[in-house]
Amino acid sequence: LQAQPPAFKILNYIETYSSEALNQMVVYKIPASVILAQAIFESRNGESILAKKSNNHFGIKCHREWGGDTVVKHDDTLNECFRKYINIEDSYTDHSLFLSSRSRYASLFELPITDYKAWCKGLKLSGYATHSSYAEDLINIIEKTKLYELDGYEYLLPINVLNTNIPELLPVENEDAGFSILDYYRSGLLFEDERDFLVHSLDLLMDAQIEDDPEIID
Repeated sequence: LQAQPPAFKILNYIETYSSEALNQMVVYKIPASVILAQAIFESRNGESILAKKSNNHFGIKCHREWGGDTVVKHDDTLNECFRKYINIEDSYTDHSLFLSSRSRYASLFELPITDYKAWCKGLKLSGYATHSSYAEDLINIIEKTKLYELDGYEYLLPINVLNTNIPELLPVENEDAGFSILDYYRSGLLFEDERDFLVHSLDLLMDAQIEDDPEIID
C-alpha cells in the first residue's frame, strides 16, 4: 500500500468503508459523504499511526466519559489521550454517537442530509478540529471523489425492475458514458435494502474517476 499512488489509496478506502458509512447515515442521519471525508482526512486513508494501532479513524480523543481502551499520542499538545477501538466499525459508530450526543453539534442535524458543504462548515465552527482549512479540505475530498452521490441513498425507494415500460431500462447508445450511483437508482436497479449492490456499483464510479482525474487528491 505504501507504494500505491494517492488516488488509488483514497478510492480503495472508499470502496472498503462506504457500506459502513451508509449504515451510519441511515441510523444516525449524518451524511455518508461527510463521514467518509472525515475518516479519510483524519486517518490519512487508514494509514495513520492512530488508525493502525488503535482503529481510531476519526481522531476522537478520550474525554471524561470514555471508559474504553486508550492510546497516548502527540497532537495539539504532548501525550494526548485518544480512544482505542476493537475494530474499525466501532470507530465509525462511536464517531456517530460522538456527534449525535453532544449539544454543540445539535444544529448540524437540522441541516439537510444532502447539504454536505453546510455539514463540513458546521463541523469546523462547532470545534471538531483546529485545522484552519478543515471544512474546505473535507469539501475538496467529497467533490473530487463524488462522495455526495452517496447522500441520496437514504431517500431511495424500491422500484419494480421488471417493469419494461421504464425508459431508463432501455439500452444506452453510448456504452462508454459510464454510470453513477444515481444512474443505478433511476434505472430501477438499486433497491433500498440492497446495500451490497450499492457498494459494488462504486467500482464503476471509481474506475471513471481515475480515468477522468488520475490525481484525485494529494
